[in-house]
Amino acid sequence: MGDLTALQDRLGYRFRNVALLRLALTHPSVAHEQEKSIHHNQRLEFLGDSVLGLVLTSELYDKFPAFGEGPLTKARAEMVNRKTLAAQALRLGLGEHLILSRGEETSGGRTRVSALADAYEAVLGALYLDGRFDAVREFILRCFQDAFGELDAIPSLQNPKGELQEILQAGSNEAPQYHLASVTGPDHDRMFECTVVHNGLELARGRGKSKKAAESEAAEAALEKLRAGKGE
Repeated sequence: MGDLTALQDRLGYRFRNVALLRLALTHPSVAHEQEKSIHHNQRLEFLGDSVLGLVLTSELYDKFPAFGEGPLTKARAEMVNRKTLAAQALRLGLGEHLILSRGEETSGGRTRVSALADAYEAVLGALYLDGRFDAVREFILRCFQDAFGELDAIPSLQNPKGELQEILQAGSNEAPQYHLASVTGPDHDRMFECTVVHNGLELARGRGKSKKAAESEAAEAALEKLRAGKGE
């Protein structure tokens, strides 16, 4: 795993107690393999899961006063599903720093969705213990701003961008890239057009009233092409 300085740079946070971060990256398989009492990240994952839920629940509650419990619960469920959390871990490069047993390493543990999602939550727990609530809240909102924009709309349970990324990264380490192609119309009625590109090739285009909507439309169009190509 080596030095954790680069990881802390990606996190945008410098740990006072680096041992907490190292613990957050220690997979339970290490203890199982060595059959002795070795601390691992499950307790931090438990803590991080609760902190994440509180931060996102509070943010949704404040930003969407017109929505009731049902829509807010669905929005939160979309934001904290395992695939979404694993995607956050991949973006931060947590996989390369995981401390794994030999068996877990050889069976692909560094890219396993469950291991990545658990490590992401454990890092949140470590951040909470090291920097308390304000530090972890700032980090979480920064992460989810990248994934969902400014939370300017209730996240849909349909996640074409996430689905497209999962399909494409099954055969490639490169994630799809979204580019703004054009913005047309007056300020009060703008239309955005975005492209989605993978491995240097444009897969599709999408249009919408916001950049986020255009990207989702492009992802959906790319998914339709991929499904058509598979005869689905």
